[in-house]
Amino acid sequence: MNRLGFVIALCAFAGGCMVGPDYKKPDAPESPAFKELRGWKPSHPVDDIDKGAWWSIYHDPELDRLERMVEVSNQTVKEFEAQYRNAVALVGVARAGLFPTVTANSGVTRGAGGGGGGSSGLATGGGRGPSTIYSVEGTVSWELDVWGKVRRQIESNVAGAQVSVGDLANAKLSAQATLATDYFDLRAEDSLEQLLRETVAAYQKALDITRNQYRAGTSSSADYVTALAQLQSTQAQLVGVGVQRQIYEHAIAVLAGHAPSDLTIAPGRLINTVPAVPAGLPSALLERRPDIAAAERQMQQENALIGVQIAAYYPEVSLSALGGFEGAPLSQLFNVANRVWSLGASGTETLFSGGARPAAVTAARATYDQYVATYRQTVLTAFQQVEDALSSLRILQQQAAAEDIAVKSTQKAVDVTMNEYRAGTVAYTSVITEQALLLGNQQTALSVLQSRLVESVALIEALGGGWNAAELPGEQKIKDANPIFP
Repeated sequence: MNRLGFVIALCAFAGGCMVGPDYKKPDAPESPAFKELRGWKPSHPVDDIDKGAWWSIYHDPELDRLERMVEVSNQTVKEFEAQYRNAVALVGVARAGLFPTVTANSGVTRGAGGGGGGSSGLATGGGRGPSTIYSVEGTVSWELDVWGKVRRQIESNVAGAQVSVGDLANAKLSAQATLATDYFDLRAEDSLEQLLRETVAAYQKALDITRNQYRAGTSSSADYVTALAQLQSTQAQLVGVGVQRQIYEHAIAVLAGHAPSDLTIAPGRLINTVPAVPAGLPSALLERRPDIAAAERQMQQENALIGVQIAAYYPEVSLSALGGFEGAPLSQLFNVANRVWSLGASGTETLFSGGARPAAVTAARATYDQYVATYRQTVLTAFQQVEDALSSLRILQQQAAAEDIAVKSTQKAVDVTMNEYRAGTVAYTSVITEQALLLGNQQTALSVLQSRLVESVALIEALGGGWNAAELPGEQKIKDANPIFP
């Protein structure tokens, strides 16, 4: 017992022991380089992504205006921001366990004493009259964190707050990337509408030619009817473009934190330049992706909780003190004679819990192992997402070059075939065939450009959007957000 008392006193004097495992970051999956970058160098790479405003590489003022609304008005981002503030407050709640609790109370007690009386001991008429006792007391109670249970809980909550920061950054990046994707899809619809308008104008000219040819007697009415049907079909296709465009505009409004009726985006063309984003080394993902940072902090949070459960094996040591005044009358309450005080110390140890404590430790270790697996899977998923985006961009770039050639060739074929039709050397069905082929190639080229821009957004998101793990607030900053004496 003397040795136990000496150990407890020594631990209390030194600031307490810390039971449980100290956190050590587990190994993560590694990759020396991205496979999809071998033998392929994106043309005109950007030196770096602007910190935060990664969308600035597209040089689109309207996109910039919409993206800046996300951080201010997006409700999902606000939800995660509130979760972070809650996590910071929980650090303050846990931190309070390191300090004593001080309370003050006062009271008035009025009663009567018994005297004489029968065997029942109840007061009779011959006893003393009613008396009033006044009291003013203060108490101090302090549960010593000898084994580090409170400090492990603080460590866990600090890591939890950092998890919330990572979740907040990831939610913001996800909303921004989704908005950029919807924006490029919307602009693709605008470009498709413009393409169809130009095609309708070209078909109208072709219809005029067939009409003149028919009136001159050099062609049949079938050519005119065919040209008219082609024109009307393209006009109907032009009307249908507006349906999907409105859906994208409504989605962008919600992402920007506005009702769909409050946001209108003026028509515009899809940008022709797809910026190349440098992927860097795979190891950089561990610092640049907020979801990886959050998963890593989650491991420390759960690791600290193992120590909390192990601390339950050890006795709880607490100190208490009481001081104040008690007596009557009120005018003489604070006399030395009325002073009362007490000091106490206690230790509590659970001798039998039916296996609850070892089960709780086992559960905490299992939860930690679960989040280690989650962390490693998050890293693997990040590698996959980057590789997917790089391969898509590489293949789409090659397809875009081929489609550009196809569009130029079919445009030339349409011009030649129309001249031959005017000369009466080919049937109008040849013109129709070439025109349909041209429109199809133009739509495919537009779709490839749209996909390239969308994949560039996916690559930026997969790379973390310019975010860095250094943006996670440190332990001291989180603690400073909870002043001990506000």
